[in-house]
Amino acid sequence: MLGSRISESERCRLDRRAPPGVRLRVSMVECPAMPKGRIPRDRRRTRVTRLGLLTVGQTARVLGMSPSTLRLWENVGLVSPARSDGRYRLYSPELLDVLKRIKYLRDVKLLNLPGIREMLGKPAVSQPANGARPTDLGRKLRVLRKKRGLGVVEAAKRAKISAGFLSAIELSKANPSVATLQRLTATYGTTVLNFYDTRKQSNRLIRLKERRVIRTQSGVTMELLSAGARQLQSMIFRVQPGGGSGGSYSHQGEEFIYMMEGTLELWLDELESHTLRAGDSFWFESTVGHRWHNPSTLEAVLIWINTPPTF
Repeated sequence: MLGSRISESERCRLDRRAPPGVRLRVSMVECPAMPKGRIPRDRRRTRVTRLGLLTVGQTARVLGMSPSTLRLWENVGLVSPARSDGRYRLYSPELLDVLKRIKYLRDVKLLNLPGIREMLGKPAVSQPANGARPTDLGRKLRVLRKKRGLGVVEAAKRAKISAGFLSAIELSKANPSVATLQRLTATYGTTVLNFYDTRKQSNRLIRLKERRVIRTQSGVTMELLSAGARQLQSMIFRVQPGGGSGGSYSHQGEEFIYMMEGTLELWLDELESHTLRAGDSFWFESTVGHRWHNPSTLEAVLIWINTPPTF
């Protein structure tokens, strides 16, 4: 009955997937040997999935679009997926959030590629934002990791990401979300703001033109308001539609949010969900795991204060 339902090639595939030393003998013909050193495609995909990364085909299915569209967005510089040893494209959860936002800007806001690039905060592919250059971020993270005496696997484990994704970040082939960057800096005993040059800012007065800006690929812009303060950290967050933290994170201290414009959804320990709108204020302990997201079609603008400056 088995032989009447499956093809000869399928029988061979079943034989190859049997445990070492075991033959299922479902095939009636001699199956061609698997090339040495080659891992079956389904096993490669399983291994990649276990690392928290998706292939281009898997990512396309999640987003409901074609792989060719994903390749186009890569070719025009909107995204930069990591590559496996076999040069397969690999998409992290953080990059998936960016792709969802690009799809939203294309399908809902009806923006063309230049418009999408502008909304992502990337006026030119090679032009850096104020503060640290994006290409420096991976190098600085690698230096910090080595100073702490951590290997890639151990550092990734502590930051709750895959080793492959951390390697891609250090090689500037992938960009971390706000949550991932915070967890990495905490692992290395520093904070996010220490990655950006604030030495030229005065301790008390910061002019608008002096304000340092941090941009991420997940639709978030952070403007530093208090570079010289020792006991607090204040910023203006601008969160584009569909943008957010890209995951949950926690640290020491307390936080205060004042909503200036738009809407922000905030989750605490995955148990509480709060929707903040213009005029609302919110306080919580930083030790509680928190993630956030802009669910609306308008930019969210908020003042975010941490004390002490542990973000």
